[in-house]
Amino acid sequence: MKKKSAKASYKEHRRQELEKQQKTNKRLMWITAVAVVAIIALVVIFKPKPGPVDFAYDQLPVLGSKEAPVKIVEFGDYKCPTCQYFSQEIAPKLQKDYIDKGLASLHFVNFAFLGPDSTTAALAAQSVYHQSNDAFWKFYDALYKNQGNENIQWATPEFLTNLIRTQGIAVDANKVMDDIKNKTYVSEVDEHNAKARKSGVTGTPSLFINGVKLANAVDYDSIKSAIDQALKGEGK
Repeated sequence: MKKKSAKASYKEHRRQELEKQQKTNKRLMWITAVAVVAIIALVVIFKPKPGPVDFAYDQLPVLGSKEAPVKIVEFGDYKCPTCQYFSQEIAPKLQKDYIDKGLASLHFVNFAFLGPDSTTAALAAQSVYHQSNDAFWKFYDALYKNQGNENIQWATPEFLTNLIRTQGIAVDANKVMDDIKNKTYVSEVDEHNAKARKSGVTGTPSLFINGVKLANAVDYDSIKSAIDQALKGEGK
């Protein structure tokens, strides 16, 4: 009887010890989980926000005054239908409300990713830009107005140079053709694409206001609000 009693007592003791250990382990797990969550929260709260993206504005096409206090940068692909919408619907409002008043300037950076002729169009546009900044914006407008289907390779050297001639864009179309064929400005287009990826651009159009990326590049109210904040110095 004593042996059975001692054995039963030992088992009960072990059971209590195991329960105690399990409770301790659960407590430690909860403490650890809470600590991990707290650390993650602190990292999120105190993680420094990325600063504004630096652009070499003097090396980009510019619409408006170079001295304008607010600098808008559009990343675009000439084959992108939404970029066409931006050029036809958003850009004219920006020009009327801000650019013509000297409050903002619009700059363009290529993000040629939709197809091989995205690069062809970008090469043509860079050639036009290096001949004339003013002609670039006329070409920009004409190219989007005459945009083809994004799933078809329509931006051929012949189409692009013919557009220059028919739209009366004051540059040497033969030189543009040579620049396309010789890929004269391919390094610039490559740099633009690399800048897009480094800046967190994943699609077009993407818009930056004084180096700060906007969430929506085709919502004029949001764009206007960001520009107004930048003008007040609140967007810095």
